[in-house]
Amino acid sequence: MNFLILLAGFVALILGADKLVDAASSLASKIGIPNIVIGLTIVAFGTSAPELVVNLFAASSGSTEMVLGNVLGSNIFNILAILGISAIIYPLTVKTNTTWLEIPLSLLAAVSVLILANDAYLDGSVLNLISRSEGLVLLLFFLIFLVYNLKISQSSSGEEEETETKDYTYLQSGLFIALGLAGLIIGGRLIVTSAVSIAQTIGLSERIIGLTVVSIGTSLPELATSVVAVRKKNVDIAIGNVVGSNIFNTFLILGLSTLVTPVQVNAGSFTDIVINIAASLLLFLFIFTGKGRKLSRWEGAVLLTLYLAYLTLLIYQE
Repeated sequence: MNFLILLAGFVALILGADKLVDAASSLASKIGIPNIVIGLTIVAFGTSAPELVVNLFAASSGSTEMVLGNVLGSNIFNILAILGISAIIYPLTVKTNTTWLEIPLSLLAAVSVLILANDAYLDGSVLNLISRSEGLVLLLFFLIFLVYNLKISQSSSGEEEETETKDYTYLQSGLFIALGLAGLIIGGRLIVTSAVSIAQTIGLSERIIGLTVVSIGTSLPELATSVVAVRKKNVDIAIGNVVGSNIFNTFLILGLSTLVTPVQVNAGSFTDIVINIAASLLLFLFIFTGKGRKLSRWEGAVLLTLYLAYLTLLIYQE
């Protein structure tokens, strides 16, 4: 029964995020907000909304292992599985700004988690804790990234990039925004409660559930977006979607989650933190080993194989 509730939660969560983005984008377009702002805020928020809502519910209920597990699990899944699958379908050529700004920034985000979580080593604390003040630091990094990205996008082209929006009336937009928010809230609550119950029933830790079932489920929008993009040979969207999502996950979602409640980091989570860093570093290295900043099919196969090996490691650890 809990698995059915979990599935229903994912359906409500993803449909809610999709409808919220469509309605909010339509409303923003009608009131004259530029397309680039819509793309960098509303649409970007939409793909990260599932992780955000699940984490806020998990944090408010004290399931901090799931909070960190969902962020790290989503980031690892994004790089190793989604980019791996995408590159196997069609080799990914990376734009210069993605190579020199976003990928290194996603690596910085991964390293920042290791630094913030290492209280026992850095200052001799009894607990390794990502505190509320450290969460504010993460949010500051996110704000800097958002403002800088907006300025780069505005100055990179004289013509504004088109962002597809639905043509809803004001009433329809308001209704669908409300329905989308309801889907997010209901779905997020169902996922957290059912995932905790499943973990207790089958004897898995909340960390493992967060790293696997929850993180993969909340990353389905990114997977769908990237696969559809590469099938249409829109490789910029595929890789930008994943790297941007990882930056959102760490700086915005983990930052907001720690404001709700500080996140305790146990010994097992350090393995996941290191693997998250290694995955980001490997992506950066792969892009510079080939010709023309390209992620090839064989490199995609390596990434996907490493993700399967990581899942095996998690099962073995339990």
